[in-house]
Amino acid sequence: MKKRKAYIGVMYVLMAVSTALTCGLALFLMGYVLIKGLPNISWQLLSTKPSYLSGNIGILPDILNTVYIIVASLLIVIPLGAGAAVYLTEYARNKKLVAVIEYAAETLSGIPSILYGLIGMLFFCQFLGFQTSLLAGALTLVIMNLPTVMRTTQESLKTVPQSYREGAFGLGAGKWRVIRTVVLPGCVDGVITGCILSVGRILGESAALLFTAGFAHALNGFFEALGSAGATLTVALYFYAKEEGEFEVAFAIAALLMLLTLLINLLAALAGRYFKKRRSQ
Repeated sequence: MKKRKAYIGVMYVLMAVSTALTCGLALFLMGYVLIKGLPNISWQLLSTKPSYLSGNIGILPDILNTVYIIVASLLIVIPLGAGAAVYLTEYARNKKLVAVIEYAAETLSGIPSILYGLIGMLFFCQFLGFQTSLLAGALTLVIMNLPTVMRTTQESLKTVPQSYREGAFGLGAGKWRVIRTVVLPGCVDGVITGCILSVGRILGESAALLFTAGFAHALNGFFEALGSAGATLTVALYFYAKEEGEFEVAFAIAALLMLLTLLINLLAALAGRYFKKRRSQ
C-alpha cells in the first residue's frame, strides 16, 4: 500500500513538472516574440510595399499574398476534402478500400512539408508549366491540407446518429437529400473546425512555399498575383531574417503571425462550442 502511494505521488509530481515546463516554455516563446516584435509594428510597415531606392520596408504585399494563397487554397481544398469525406463515409461500400484511403491520408499528414515543396516545384511549376507562382504554392498547400479537412469531416460525419438518417429515409427522402439536409447540418462544426485548422497551417507554412511561390514582394491584384511569384508572411520572415539581416522587421512579422495564430485557435474553439451548443439544442 505504501509503495502504491509513493508511486502515485511520484507520478503526480512528474506530471505536474511536465505540465509546468510545457506551459512555461510556450508562454516564454509567446512572450519573447511579442515583446520583441510588437514595438516594431507600425502603420507604415503594414500599409506600404518595400522600396529599395528609398530604403522603405513594408509588408503589405506579403500580407495580401498570404490572404490570396489562403483563399485560393480553401476554395479548392474544402470541396475536395468534404466531398471525399462524404463519399467515404456515406457512399463507399468497400470498407477495405476506405481503410486504405484513410491510412494513406494519415500518412500524408505526417510527411515533412519540404517534401511537398519539392514535389510541388517539380509537378506544378515545371511539369504543368505554372512556373514559380502563388497558384503553384496554393495547389501544393491543397495537397498538404487535404488529409486534415477530409479526416476532420469524416469524424464529424460519424458523430451524426444513425437514427437521424433512418428517420429521414423513413419519410421518403433520397440519399443525397438526407446527406444535404440532415447529415451535413449535424456535422458542420467539424467541417468549420477543419477549415480553421487548415488556415492555421497555411498561415504558418514556409518550406513548401519557398520552392513553389517564390520571394517576390510585388503588389498585385488577386488574379494577377496567382500567376506570378509572391512571398507570404512566413517567407518574408525568412527573407528579412536570413537574407537582409533586418531582425526588427522579422520580429514584427513573427509577432503578427503569433497574433493571427492565436486568433485562429480562438475562432476554432469558439466555432466548435457554438455549433456543439446549437446541435444539442
